[in-house]
Amino acid sequence: MAIAAEDVFYSYNAGTPAEHAALEGVSFSVERGERVSIVGHTGSGKSTLAQHLNLLLFPRSGSVSIDGVSSKPGSPDARELRRKVGLVFQYPETQFFAETARDEIRFAPSNWGMRGDDLDACVDEAADAAGIEPSLLDSNPFSMSGGQRRRVAIASVIAMKPDYLVLDEPTAGLDAAGVRGLERILSDIRARGLAVVQVTHDLESALAHSDRILVLERGRAVASGTPEEIAVFLADNPVQGLLMPPTARFAMGLRSRGIDVSVTSGVPELVSALEKAERPDE
Repeated sequence: MAIAAEDVFYSYNAGTPAEHAALEGVSFSVERGERVSIVGHTGSGKSTLAQHLNLLLFPRSGSVSIDGVSSKPGSPDARELRRKVGLVFQYPETQFFAETARDEIRFAPSNWGMRGDDLDACVDEAADAAGIEPSLLDSNPFSMSGGQRRRVAIASVIAMKPDYLVLDEPTAGLDAAGVRGLERILSDIRARGLAVVQVTHDLESALAHSDRILVLERGRAVASGTPEEIAVFLADNPVQGLLMPPTARFAMGLRSRGIDVSVTSGVPELVSALEKAERPDE
């Protein structure tokens, strides 16, 4: 089962002098249980593609199917398909409206008819999955740190029990500690069987945490593959706004010297590989 985008074209302000093509023939898929990153510079179309995966937008041509089912605007199956694909917007905390984190998380499942003990259990499960301490559930989310608010936003989406979780620039505005905490949460969520799709301009995060990466530039898919394949591609084919991380550049340099390392290795692994290469008798 998967989300599959096939030859998707989309433009804003269609049919007007202000028409602007945002996606041009993009094909893309996400299998359940995968972690996939969509990377690109501002204006590359990555957020537009994310909204297609959740059926907030529909292609002008081409198709998007979720577990083999396609939908159109106004179709009665669109609501259920949207439940399968949870979308966390960039800076989602700006859309908070409830006075407590608990009420924020319970809003979506209660709209789906969940009540009583089942609703309470759902809230607790979603909060636990998002790494929210029980003592915080009755706190006002606006009084929380940026990382805590981001966790509440994620919990409010996974409370709907989606099969796919799409996050648009999930690390935006977070400090280093918040980013590390969020990465742990996303790893845990993926371990629970959800597919995680991260929309980001942060190539370092994408290379370190993805099974596959899709690279967009000016609305077109210019590359798709494993982190290793994408790093090698970008080394020879720079894409506007995507900066190769220093560790990846260093790894590519070691590879050019015949040292067998992965371009997604961390600093300790790269240093160890370099030391071994310089002292082969050891």
